[in-house]
Amino acid sequence: MLARVALIALNTYREAVRARVLHGLFALALATGAYSFVVGAFALGNSTRVVSDFGSASISLYSVIVAVVLGATSLYRELELKTIFPILARPVRRYEYLVGKYLGAVLTLSVFVTANAGALMLALGQVDAPRLGAVASLLVAAVVVAIAAWRRPRVRTYLPIPCALGLFVGGYLLGGEVIDDRRVIVGNALLTLCEVGIVSALATLFASFSTPFLTAVMTFGLFIVGRSAETLASLPVKVFGPAIQGAGRFLSQVLPNLMLYVPPRPLLTGEATGTSLPEYTALAALHALAWSAGLLAVAALVFRRRDFL
Repeated sequence: MLARVALIALNTYREAVRARVLHGLFALALATGAYSFVVGAFALGNSTRVVSDFGSASISLYSVIVAVVLGATSLYRELELKTIFPILARPVRRYEYLVGKYLGAVLTLSVFVTANAGALMLALGQVDAPRLGAVASLLVAAVVVAIAAWRRPRVRTYLPIPCALGLFVGGYLLGGEVIDDRRVIVGNALLTLCEVGIVSALATLFASFSTPFLTAVMTFGLFIVGRSAETLASLPVKVFGPAIQGAGRFLSQVLPNLMLYVPPRPLLTGEATGTSLPEYTALAALHALAWSAGLLAVAALVFRRRDFL
């Protein structure tokens, strides 16, 4: 079973990294990160803080958009092109196919988040303490990877995985003396991966019975509600009335609280007392894993009963 799921996941990843919309969103995320340096230039004495906060927020936003796009279109494309029929005609169960599609999307999102976070840390480190020799080495490595991709087309789609990891490690090591800002970027990247895991599971659930447009609308709508869970739980009765206040509290309890993945900056920098960042990240990861598993279980039940004809 694991081999079949892994094969479907890798095939989903290959299709995703070839999509032009993903390339455009990646370029847009890098451009937004570069724009954060322009904004930070106007913050006297707090430029690195503005860059880390603004850049991390942009990575989170674009990662959610990628998760919604992949979840809404990946399964529908298989149904539209009818490539799902020869796959399910083999000894592949429907839940295995659905889990493989989800894991492929998560792998793509991991590469997306890791590469963007690494590029942001690298740029931030060069602003704080330029190291031309190290940057030149990374450029040479990038040229070598480009040549390898040109000479070996079969492994071209898998090269972003080690490149993203190398960029992340290089960005962290060459991040200069802005330790707190590096912690903010790394912490936000890890929590973003947890959050988009839930968003991808939501998109997979809706894609198992709906169209891409409705899948995108419902997923993004629940993302907004999840980001507003704490606000919905504390609506004042005098302003909204008992009915709306009760509905808001109900939604905050039955939907995932995505504000867990947007903690305050003191927690990310290690200045908060009571809870450490590793402990908080571990609990957030367990929360994301539980919600993702539950959503995928419901999606598998729905997809099992779906008639493709």
